[in-house]
Amino acid sequence: MDFKTAEAKINDLRNLLNQYGYEYYVLDQPSVPDAEYDRLIRELIELEEQFPELQSSDSPTQRVGAAVLEMFEKVEHRTPMLSLGNAFNDQDLRDFDRRIRQVVGDDFSYVAELKIDGLAVSLKYENGAFIQGATRGDGTIGEDITSNLRTINSIPLRLKENVTLEVRGEAYMPKRSFEALNKGREERGEELFANPRNAAAGSLRQLDPKIAASRKLDVFLYGIGDIGTTGIRSHSEGLDYLDKIGLKTNKERKKCANIDEVIEYINGWVEERPNLAYDIDGIVVKVDSYEQQEQLGTTAKSPRWAIAFKFPAEEVVTKLLNIELSVGRTGVVTPTAILEPVRVAGTTVQRASLHNEDLIREKDIKIGDKVVVKKAGDIIPEVVNVLAEQRTGDETEFLMPTHCPECSSELVRLEGEVALRCINPKCPAQIREGLIHFVSRNAMNIDGLGEKVISQLFAEKLIEDVADIYKLTREQLLALERMGEKSVTNLLEAIEASKGNSLERLLFGLGIRLVGSKAAKTLAQEFSSMDRLAEVSKEELTAINEIGDKMADSIVTFFEQEEVKELLNELKEAGLNMEYLGAKPVSAEESDSFFAGKTIVLTGKLEVLTRNEAKEKIEALGGNISGSVSKKTDLLIAGEDAGSKLSKAQELGIETWNEERLLEELNK
Repeated sequence: MDFKTAEAKINDLRNLLNQYGYEYYVLDQPSVPDAEYDRLIRELIELEEQFPELQSSDSPTQRVGAAVLEMFEKVEHRTPMLSLGNAFNDQDLRDFDRRIRQVVGDDFSYVAELKIDGLAVSLKYENGAFIQGATRGDGTIGEDITSNLRTINSIPLRLKENVTLEVRGEAYMPKRSFEALNKGREERGEELFANPRNAAAGSLRQLDPKIAASRKLDVFLYGIGDIGTTGIRSHSEGLDYLDKIGLKTNKERKKCANIDEVIEYINGWVEERPNLAYDIDGIVVKVDSYEQQEQLGTTAKSPRWAIAFKFPAEEVVTKLLNIELSVGRTGVVTPTAILEPVRVAGTTVQRASLHNEDLIREKDIKIGDKVVVKKAGDIIPEVVNVLAEQRTGDETEFLMPTHCPECSSELVRLEGEVALRCINPKCPAQIREGLIHFVSRNAMNIDGLGEKVISQLFAEKLIEDVADIYKLTREQLLALERMGEKSVTNLLEAIEASKGNSLERLLFGLGIRLVGSKAAKTLAQEFSSMDRLAEVSKEELTAINEIGDKMADSIVTFFEQEEVKELLNELKEAGLNMEYLGAKPVSAEESDSFFAGKTIVLTGKLEVLTRNEAKEKIEALGGNISGSVSKKTDLLIAGEDAGSKLSKAQELGIETWNEERLLEELNK
């Protein structure tokens, strides 16, 4: 066969196989037997091997073929993947409806969709070809899992139209795949996955795509990241468009004229939920019109135009076998119920938080009781109540201890608190939990120093406080179990890199009582250095809007301790940065910047700055960043592929800049 004939044959086979795959995996309406599909795939593989120059990444033969990865690269989402607010009953939904009406009036409709219980993903297509897939991550930064997503047959490697767009959806494991996976793991003596959601997430985070391929995952796409110039005006139109170009959406959606129709739709699925071939954990309700979505805008965490109705928690009965105690980073002693294992909302539950002694007394919980257990929000197990009528007389009352279960120091109950607390600063449990907090993502963010490694280092007495982390040697780490040359090198590099963090990360990592990450940044911005902060008075602290009396007392007390002074000196000697490295914000009154007091919207892809960098620079000059365009917007900064926000700004006559103009102003 000559080259031209082979090229034509290969293109015909790819088109035919893509169509058959779409019918099988997306429409669930196969038009040919599996044997015929397999025969055509073999023929295509042979031709591509014979003419390697005709191989293509979007060929049906390239589902699995990537090399094993060493790690996942980070991916920044151009449009943040926000989480949704929750509704738990009809009143929550009606309150949501009332808030919508207050902004957009009565002329609008909803789209109600099944909330798939899986892993949120983003897929990017360029000129119709699938080029990248990523996890949601923290909503702004996700992980590149392209190789694993390519193994999902319902994700087309080439669309029916040569469009460039980003779509969002949920990758999930069908119940049938989950049962087959766990059956195989059981036969091999491996630990079983708790539920399909965990199994899907674990599969997509495998570094070997062949493992992901073997798990038989699926996907439903539920939205477009940026509608761009498609002309689509509503969410329902967007879903129809995804269907048209060959992407798989969930057909159980319904357009609803009002909140009563939404509630009727939800009630129907409360009953039908068990009959689905996949798990759902609720219903997502969205305002249909994109224009009205823009009008409603978003909060920092979630859109105001959408809400997730969570199904009523499944309740089961089991026996409370014991109550164990744990000591947290701040010394709070928390009781935990140890339960006879029981299945709740898809997972086996053996532990449930009891929060504090007052709750145990209020619910009259005794060891040996039959108790009703549910998962709050389908996630956190909790004891709902006791079945006192089933008591046999063998139950025993639980008494909270007077001394710490870890260090035997006397426990205290601080004024105004319900929790018992160990106030011994040398308590091993507090030290261990404090170390785990110090290295966490929002604190010093040291990759490779997770909870297990910290516990191992602490048990081996290699670290006793956070300063010891910076004294660890290669020899010490190599002597630990499951620590090889590469992981040790990566860990030591991550520890070294953390020394350059800005002051607010170190402040948060030190675990000052009542000081969260936001307060830590405020303190760092206000006082600039650790030395200055260590000397401030309560009056200076409470002069800051965000700092109240209790937090101020906690900060002053923290820096007065001799142990803290010694620790900070050790950290300085280890080379840790003690200065605030970010731009110090100024008020609109103080700033003579163009941005001072103005409301600014960022949209599209910036080339020189990331969106977060641009946001920080503008806010540091007294500007306010908004997520949506309205009549109150003073300026829109548009990068590449700016979509509906740019169109709306132009309609409203709002001043618009490109990135070059932004950089010019920032450089002034």
